[in-house]
Amino acid sequence: MEKSAILSVLASEIEQGRLIFPTSTNTAMKIKKTLEDPDCSLDAVIRLVQAEPLLSTKIVAIANSIVFNRSGKRITDVRSAVTLIGMRTVRNIATAVVVQQLAGSQAKNELVTQLWQHSAHVAALAQVIARRITHQDPDTAMFAGIIHEITWFYLLAREKHYPGLVDENAASSWNSDEDLEDETEVECEVKIGTAILKALSVPEPIIEGIVYLWQGYLAFPPTSLGDTLLCADQLSPIKSPFALPSQQAGHHISSNIDLLADQETLSDILKNSEEEVKSLTQALCS
Repeated sequence: MEKSAILSVLASEIEQGRLIFPTSTNTAMKIKKTLEDPDCSLDAVIRLVQAEPLLSTKIVAIANSIVFNRSGKRITDVRSAVTLIGMRTVRNIATAVVVQQLAGSQAKNELVTQLWQHSAHVAALAQVIARRITHQDPDTAMFAGIIHEITWFYLLAREKHYPGLVDENAASSWNSDEDLEDETEVECEVKIGTAILKALSVPEPIIEGIVYLWQGYLAFPPTSLGDTLLCADQLSPIKSPFALPSQQAGHHISSNIDLLADQETLSDILKNSEEEVKSLTQALCS
């Protein structure tokens, strides 16, 4: 079956409300739903986090990143980590775990690893760009960066049911010049990703920012959440193996933003924030 036909089938599944998640993801989604309950006590949250190794590892790692832990005092337990980073970040990391587990254990490990590393770099860069350039909420930008590749994690999860959707030539096939002219495929990709984000109860403004990234129209000067994500995506040292054609024109972005900076150039900002970006990226990849 051709790629475009497979995407159409998957988009039809989505329209019919047939989102199919791996068992590991369903478990993570239940945890996420419980964490979002306003009546969930701190002790209950801590017990939930402690019972999920991947979630607890990431939360402790995030708490030890330079972004959240300015004192440098090492955090070694879940309770201290949750108290330091706050419930909002805990819920965001729970959603990140859902996204990371979407592809399941049977998916192509190299592609999943590259996709997650790219997501982590975009999240860390988005946090800095939001704080220093676009003046968006840094935590929201980081969260949006973590989940912006959700379509591709889902497609990797469904690949075993649709052989040929993802193969050894995945990057070149998804990035071919023909895709640039095939709006139907891009529309299917956006439809699938939007439906998954809504299923995960991601707020509408964040969904709009991620869709803006997928569509790839960077404004100058960059001011919105979508602009923040586009800048971070194009500056990421690790590229997505499934980058849309609209996301591949980032080689002039540094010079363009530098021209708009009043006091600091983008390169200066990124250099000054290098340790923050590195620390946060490592925490997200833990």
